[in-house]
Amino acid sequence: MLIGLFVLILINVPIAIALAVVGTTAMIWAQGAAILPNVALVMFDGATKFPLLAIPLFILAGAIMNSSGISRRLIAFASALLGFIKGGLAMVNVGTSLFFAEISGSAVADVAALGSILIPSMKKKGYPAPFAAAITSSSASLAIIIPPSIPMILYAVMSDSSVVQLFVAGIIPGVMGGLMMMVLAYWFAVRYDYPVEEVFSFTRLIKTFKDAAWAFLLPFIILGGIFGGWVTATEGAGLAVMAALLIGGVIYRELDFGHLQRAVIEGAVQTAVVMLLVAASALVGVHLTEAQVPQDLARTISNFTDNPYVVLALLNVFLLIIGMFLHSAAAIILVVPIVIPLIHQVGIDPVHFGIIVTLNLAIGQQTPPVASVLVTACSVAKADIWDVTKVNIYFIALLLILLLIVTYVPVVPMTLVELFYR
Repeated sequence: MLIGLFVLILINVPIAIALAVVGTTAMIWAQGAAILPNVALVMFDGATKFPLLAIPLFILAGAIMNSSGISRRLIAFASALLGFIKGGLAMVNVGTSLFFAEISGSAVADVAALGSILIPSMKKKGYPAPFAAAITSSSASLAIIIPPSIPMILYAVMSDSSVVQLFVAGIIPGVMGGLMMMVLAYWFAVRYDYPVEEVFSFTRLIKTFKDAAWAFLLPFIILGGIFGGWVTATEGAGLAVMAALLIGGVIYRELDFGHLQRAVIEGAVQTAVVMLLVAASALVGVHLTEAQVPQDLARTISNFTDNPYVVLALLNVFLLIIGMFLHSAAAIILVVPIVIPLIHQVGIDPVHFGIIVTLNLAIGQQTPPVASVLVTACSVAKADIWDVTKVNIYFIALLLILLLIVTYVPVVPMTLVELFYR
């Protein structure tokens, strides 16, 4: 099945269609053509789980933010705060990306929203296009481990884990990764003499803070409601849309009907891509479960080793390879049901493993041939993907270091989870 999937992808068949073809073929092969009426039922059931409702809502919230001036105000404040440092505009890129991720939950939305503003600004200030694209792309992918994260929602559904605990576990690794990227950006700035964005002005800092103050309330409203137990993650996504509509349309008065229409269409298109993947992957998941593949894999690996550190090393390599060829949503839906019995068998916390999976797939978004986030950044920057990759290799190395820390020092992702929920 895996070979067939890769063959279809390599001849440019869309991933969702390839998954559906492989899954349907396997079901017919195992149970005969009489199983065909179940195909539609399995796809419908796989795509209608209640927690998945958060995905279109968070995507829509991010699209509304981009259409209503919220992103521009966040960038202006970050520039006033960090622009006086050498290479400060690159740090602004990282900081704004991390903040934007707290509302949109999508790396592609992050690049599309912020990259269209920051990448041209960086190029105008003298930053090379490959560097501007690389730091925008990598910081956006890093940001998907910060709550709310669409890949985490998918993982929670596939592994029957707590979405809220996954969100909390991503906070410390996300902040650590952001700080590491800022240090790397400063190193680049000193080495290649990148410019200072602007002289520090306390007056401008206060002005931009006041201008963006309502935007700053968004993550407090969303995450405060989720972590405080007032709303579920799905309800928090609905709250994000309402808050973005209120702030962008009523307070900032920049969200007219035309902007709202474009935001809704953009959100619908992105949602359709993800949900078609979810529905198609359900076919593969059902067949693998009925064929006892996850259990067989768990027994095979546990016969080889029951050391959780070795198991995690093997799974990291596997996930990094899978991430190079599959969209993060497809990879989670395809892989997690297969490996989760093994995770339980060797005693690895599924929440800890969820952060490992998400970070692996964040790295996969930066490594060709698929590299959905990297391709988006290159398109915005009008830069060649291989030129960008030569710079991006430094940021990928940094993400790999963070992956090793998260994998083998579980106290880093799990401290807040243990403190508040266990």
